[in-house]
Amino acid sequence: MGSPDNKNNWDCAISEAAFMTGLERNADVVTMASYAPLFAHVDAWQWTPDLIWFDNLKAYGTPNYYVQKLFATNPGTTMLPVQLGNNAKNGQDNLFASAVADDKVGEVVVKLVNYSPQPRTVTLNLAGAKKLGKSGKAIVLASNDLNAVNSIEQPMNIAPKEEKFTVKSSTISYTLAPNSFTVLRVPGKR
Repeated sequence: MGSPDNKNNWDCAISEAAFMTGLERNADVVTMASYAPLFAHVDAWQWTPDLIWFDNLKAYGTPNYYVQKLFATNPGTTMLPVQLGNNAKNGQDNLFASAVADDKVGEVVVKLVNYSPQPRTVTLNLAGAKKLGKSGKAIVLASNDLNAVNSIEQPMNIAPKEEKFTVKSSTISYTLAPNSFTVLRVPGKR
């Protein structure tokens, strides 16, 4: 049985995003992942945390819902190797990453988690990609408050925001927001 204090806060969701980069990097052996429990009524629940909450008139997705949605809507067709600077291991200094090629739409998709209260500039080297576009799309989930939650009253308190960024060459510099999960989509073929 869950507790009303056991909520889907941003700390829980960003931790889940970091874990899911590992699932994606190991997609050759991890064929599926699922979130449970899925739905809960705000006045009559059995377990917490849950992914989607509702009352008799409205529903909202938790920060975890948006993490799951970003992974589900940004899949790839081919895994790409990710090598962090100085041969760092994934998760070292609270930076987590995975990358895929989406051959269906001709894009490279990089998922990055900055589990740090400071912004962090990362450099992506896409030297193997061809026909890179001039701009990419960043989808960012972020909050400085790790205890932040969504609610019936504030359903989009933690929700993805999209922004464009410039691609000048195969080396791309991007600054990750503090405590963020970022999906970068760059047009280009492998």
